[in-house]
Amino acid sequence: MIHDIFLTVNLSDSWTAGQQIVRVSAAEAVFSSLRTAIEAGRLPIGTRLSSEAMLAQQYGVSRSVVREALRSCASLGLTETRTGKGTFVISDHVGGDLALGQYSARELTEARPHIEVPAAGLAAQRRSEDEVQLLRDIVAAMDREEDPEAWVALDATFHAAIAKMSGNRVFEKVVSDIRDAMANQSETLNMVAGRQADSDVEHREILAAIEEASPEQASEAMRRHLAAVDAALDRVLNR
Repeated sequence: MIHDIFLTVNLSDSWTAGQQIVRVSAAEAVFSSLRTAIEAGRLPIGTRLSSEAMLAQQYGVSRSVVREALRSCASLGLTETRTGKGTFVISDHVGGDLALGQYSARELTEARPHIEVPAAGLAAQRRSEDEVQLLRDIVAAMDREEDPEAWVALDATFHAAIAKMSGNRVFEKVVSDIRDAMANQSETLNMVAGRQADSDVEHREILAAIEEASPEQASEAMRRHLAAVDAALDRVLNR
């Protein structure tokens, strides 16, 4: 049965090189297995994948873990789920963008800096102590959270809370509208690019700037966070 799995991997990116032992979640392990099989041609284009229940039994995990892995496969453009028919392999390589339901990753990348950077600045300027405490509680929960799906939900809550703290209902509404796409993107980048730990650090920096009531620092911290997300997306799509 897959729980947390330790894999030996070769890393040759700009930060590290050589072999390292890395800890991956059950969903990451299932996703990696499916992605490798698809890209290697063991699951050719047109293949209908086994049902969620069968995949869960095959990998010894829950159906929610399988769904998480399949969502990332779909976001990368490798699979497509057709209502009433099942999930099919539609490509053997990652597409030029992430499909995140109603919006694409590129659309989020282009839009979010114009929304969330000024929202963070206004949040630092207008926040109440109760709102700051809410952000502290969210960040603390994210630091402790080991379940990837629960962490993604907290991530979306963090960004929605900042938009609400801005006191600007337009920012609040827009972030609410893109919340599901943001969560889907976060889930995929965590799984494919290992973003979670870095995001935790970046969220703490945003929180610290809002605690200090510094609009400039809060805006800059949010800008750096979104730039890091964009860089991770580029690595995924151009690997």
